[in-house]
Amino acid sequence: MQPDAIRFFRFVFFLLFLALLFAGLYVLKSADRFFGVDPNHPGENSSARSYSKMQALMVWLHAVALTAGFALLLE
Repeated sequence: MQPDAIRFFRFVFFLLFLALLFAGLYVLKSADRFFGVDPNHPGENSSARSYSKMQALMVWLHAVALTAGFALLLE
């Protein structure tokens, strides 16, 4: 590939990386609203909410790791 094309992809993945970091901060700031007690699901217990939090955290961490890897090591 030409160096300009690689530079473009690095820039795109760097922007995605920054967007994912800000999205993670937003989710962390609003965690009670997103993962709190839902009155429409009375059978939901705290372990189900913890599982949902952990699953969302793992998806976010993998997305951050992939975009950082592509932004930094795409040569």
